[in-house]
Amino acid sequence: MEGIEVKQTGTKNKVKRSFIDSDIHNYTSLDEIKKYLPRVYRDQIDLWGWRLPGSLYLNGGIKGGQRADSIPPSGGFPGSDLDFIRKQYLDPFNVEYGILTGSDYSCQATPDVDYAAAISTAINEYTLEQWVEKDNRLKGSILIPKQDPELAVKEIHRFGSHNDMVQVIVASGAEKPYGNRFYHPIYEACVEHNLPFTIHVLMEGVGVNPPTTGAGWVSYYPEYRATRPQVMAAHLASFIYEGVFEKFPTLQVVLQEAGAFWVAPYLWKMDEDWKALRFQTPWVKKRPSEYFRSNIKVSSQPLEPTPNQEMFNQMMKAIYAEDTLLYCSDYPHWDFDSPSNTFPKLEDSLWERIFYQNAADLYKLPARKDFKEEIH
Repeated sequence: MEGIEVKQTGTKNKVKRSFIDSDIHNYTSLDEIKKYLPRVYRDQIDLWGWRLPGSLYLNGGIKGGQRADSIPPSGGFPGSDLDFIRKQYLDPFNVEYGILTGSDYSCQATPDVDYAAAISTAINEYTLEQWVEKDNRLKGSILIPKQDPELAVKEIHRFGSHNDMVQVIVASGAEKPYGNRFYHPIYEACVEHNLPFTIHVLMEGVGVNPPTTGAGWVSYYPEYRATRPQVMAAHLASFIYEGVFEKFPTLQVVLQEAGAFWVAPYLWKMDEDWKALRFQTPWVKKRPSEYFRSNIKVSSQPLEPTPNQEMFNQMMKAIYAEDTLLYCSDYPHWDFDSPSNTFPKLEDSLWERIFYQNAADLYKLPARKDFKEEIH
């Protein structure tokens, strides 16, 4: 594997710059987190199993969506072995910081909210003890029982003051669009702890969550994958038209793993509709595209290919990529986007924003430590 190299004109040096990856899926094995659960739930699991809803669809890769080469030497599940992740990805690619996003959000689709809260706490404790505290490059995400805002707020307060837990994370499958005032206590807690609210694709049409699309359930995984932007679009419109960013002007929201370029025509549509119909939502003071630029981030994974460089450049401008786009690898999933070849050639300043500064600003991370120079 090769790191990212930026050639310096007029020198023989190649500067290998570190970067921030905003989506690394460490394996949150239910068997591993079981020990962190209260005894009452451990006993229930021993008797009746985990009682958690699962995916309706196949995936790519192996073992439910993983890279074939990501199985560690021990034979464990991909993403479960920190030493192997260091060797395969963190070290050779010169990752400065990696934001851990876990692998199991099923507790967010169960109707038993107390059970969901217990599992969320267990996963958060496991993430801290077994991952974040073992490598200072890794930062954790706070999983919450979003079905119950009161319990979700308790979870944010429990872990929100920890410097290495840098965001709140939820699945895109939800009982209500995320702009709904039902969720406002969660955003108040996020703002209090200065934490972004990240929506990661998963759990649509599962458990208590409604169907994968407004037209009902789809039949196959490629269909499900194609409809991910529809779900994110619903959440995005909800945040804006419900006035969330007027009530919580500093709240930052991340749309993760639904692609990025679909956002451009959607913003054009929302701006046009807002202009024509804003008398219905007078609390929305600005164009939707303005709220997007100031309060929303999107992940680069999976980045949609364009027919040519010119269109790519236009789409990057249309989504305000210099302010909104975060590099995400999705390691160790089968559709992993390598930092060395995901993007066509970028201007140096834009590369810096996407691969480092946007995430550093969002997650309150330090400036890059240094440049690693290799003389050739």
